[in-house]
Amino acid sequence: MSSTISIPLRTAGEVRSEFERLGISISEWALANRVSAPLAYQVLSGKKRCVRGQCHDIAVLLGLKVGEVRSSANLKSVFGQSDEADMH
Repeated sequence: MSSTISIPLRTAGEVRSEFERLGISISEWALANRVSAPLAYQVLSGKKRCVRGQCHDIAVLLGLKVGEVRSSANLKSVFGQSDEADMH
């Protein structure tokens, strides 16, 4: 299942300020969103390009880029696989 996220775009600094304002650590946010905390830190520091995979998802969830959060079900449909294929 793919999720279109409608979060206003913001900078990494704005994201960090919002975390500080809310008293939330990046690690807490990552755990709540089921993403890698080290990758979240790397995305916020600009060390990752956020083109695909979990880095892309993190950037979308944080509002750093426009996009859709992917899932395994969505990936199956992209590659033309169905759940029935998994049963065989």
